[in-house]
Amino acid sequence: MDKLVYFFAKGSAEGNAGMKDVLGGKGANLAEMTNLGIPVPPGFTISTRACVLYFESGDRMPEGLEEQVGEALRRLEETQGKRFGDDADPLLVSVRSGAKFSMPGMMDTILNLGLNDRAVEGLARAGGDRRFAFDSYRRFIQMYSDVVLGVKKQEFEHLLAAAKKARRARHDTDRSAADLEALVRRYKEKVRKATGRPFPEEPRAQLWGAIAAVFRSWMNE
Repeated sequence: MDKLVYFFAKGSAEGNAGMKDVLGGKGANLAEMTNLGIPVPPGFTISTRACVLYFESGDRMPEGLEEQVGEALRRLEETQGKRFGDDADPLLVSVRSGAKFSMPGMMDTILNLGLNDRAVEGLARAGGDRRFAFDSYRRFIQMYSDVVLGVKKQEFEHLLAAAKKARRARHDTDRSAADLEALVRRYKEKVRKATGRPFPEEPRAQLWGAIAAVFRSWMNE
């Protein structure tokens, strides 16, 4: 079975700067910096081979990828001391695209993947800041919906502007936690109306949606 996932964490990285063909420029450089002892947040890179296999099989995830991603997630949870999808203190991840050569605009980054209606409450309790938690959640919904679900970010910006106007708020920071909770509900209703489906709550479903979006972004204009 092909090795499709390469892990990197303090003291150990499965890769180096010479593996751009396999890991893309970003993944190879993250591995190299980890090997050099630079404090890089841990994570894993899905190889370019996985993307090739995805297209060769008619836009289906290649054999073995689910198991290898699951193992990498388990190692990441162990390294961070948090669990992906945990309601109390969730492990959140960012998803980024990469290629052998720099390709600006290939795909936008998705931050705070793993948040849902339960995890955001855990984040609020763990961090002691409810406003921060719901601001992170509404930003995640906007990013994920734009990149993965095809709901343009301008749709959410219109809702944000309307909410600020209703509260006579000049800046984003003028909104309370309750304001942001209400905005999250409006964002999710926008997604339901635009796609015919509710926003995905299950963190692993969110992750696989993002992985597929990275693969599909190879065909972006």
